[in-house]
Amino acid sequence: MSRYAEAKKKLRGSIAPVITPFNDDYSIDFPSFEKLINWHIEKGTHAISVTGTTGEPSSLTVEERVQVMQAASKAINGRVPFVPGTGSTNHDETLYLTKKAEEMGADAALVIVPYYNKPSQHALYKHFKAVADSVSIPIIVYNIPGRTATNLQPETLAKLSQDCPNIIGVKESNKDFEHVNRVLLHCGRDFLLYSGIELLCYPMLAIGGAGHISATANILPNKVAEIYDAWNEGDVKRAQDLHFDLMELNDVLFKDTNPAPLKAAMGMMGSIKPVLRLPMDLPTQALQDEIRHVLSKYVTLPDHISTN
Repeated sequence: MSRYAEAKKKLRGSIAPVITPFNDDYSIDFPSFEKLINWHIEKGTHAISVTGTTGEPSSLTVEERVQVMQAASKAINGRVPFVPGTGSTNHDETLYLTKKAEEMGADAALVIVPYYNKPSQHALYKHFKAVADSVSIPIIVYNIPGRTATNLQPETLAKLSQDCPNIIGVKESNKDFEHVNRVLLHCGRDFLLYSGIELLCYPMLAIGGAGHISATANILPNKVAEIYDAWNEGDVKRAQDLHFDLMELNDVLFKDTNPAPLKAAMGMMGSIKPVLRLPMDLPTQALQDEIRHVLSKYVTLPDHISTN
């Protein structure tokens, strides 16, 4: 079995996009970060990703991103696959970070479509091909048009997967379900398709998806992982039940820009200090009250924790 075929077999299920916790002085809280990774693995998360959207990479320096990746790799210690986010709007930064991921022994790199620049499909092809050619580890492309202002078309992705054997999958944070169907049509049914939209985690499994990369895993890692486990075991009703059971929580966590509601919720749980770096900030008090109300239906909240 080739390295990439083996990766396609291994990189399935719930890949948790772990947040980057900060101290009150906005420095990175590495002890809390290590505890979160251990907690995820104990709760059944199938793989760990860091410095993706949920990890606030645009609020980190390049050096800090490397430090977070290194800390994650050390904490994981080979127990589950490691898929750090290495993409940037800057091509050279993306190359640098992806090579660093390879040096750390990452199982794959998650590379976002460059944001703000709004490159053409031809330019996107050249960008991703150069990244893939620079390393030998598997690449998972990350398409999130709502935040990048550019949608990587299935035909472009298919050409990349044909020309670059290490481009093995895509995280689609794309609400266009017709689009994600066409990804598998054009790229092949063995191409790894992950949902980055919480309400599409279950539906994407139904069309042949490989799993999901869901921010909600930071709250209920066991339940998010169980959606995949139930589907994989043929328990369709259980997967459907979990899908609908989590819907209210999924909805409230995205009433403001991710990860602001998520960090507020984790602060209420007492797992982190609810700190974001500007220009990100916590949600309004009204939304925090709503988050607390919904969150209390899923977990027992300590009375003394406040996000104010």
